[in-house]
Amino acid sequence: MKERNASMSHDLLGKWGEAYALNYLLELGYALQARNYKFNRMEIDLVLIDHQTMVVVEVKTRHSAELGEPWRSVNLAKQKQIIRVANYYTKTIQWPNEVRFDVVSIVHNSNHTDLTHIKDAFSPGP
Repeated sequence: MKERNASMSHDLLGKWGEAYALNYLLELGYALQARNYKFNRMEIDLVLIDHQTMVVVEVKTRHSAELGEPWRSVNLAKQKQIIRVANYYTKTIQWPNEVRFDVVSIVHNSNHTDLTHIKDAFSPGP
C-alpha cells in the first residue's frame, strides 16, 4: 500500500487550496462575491469579480501531480455542473455582465506549492 502524505486530509487540503487560491486572486485585485455557493447539492468554489466580469473559479488541489495535473479532473461533466450552478447564481442576482470560468490548479506538499491559474478554462458553449 502506498504511503500518503499524512500532513493533511483530502478535505483539509481542499479547504486549504481554496483559501490559498482566494488569497492569490485577491492579490491580483479580484473582489470576492461568494465562496462555496451551493445549488441542488452542487457547488461553486469561488465567485469573484474582475473589473466588470464575474469569474467562477473551480479550485483543484492535490499533494502530487503524479496522476496528472489537478486541473485535468475538471472534466466535461464537472464543467456542465459548474455552468448549471453559475447560471442559477447569475439569474438569482440578475448579473448583467460577462461570466468567465477559470480553474486554479494547486500541487501542495512538504516540498513545494505550485499554483496554475487557467483563465477562461472552459465556456458554456453555443
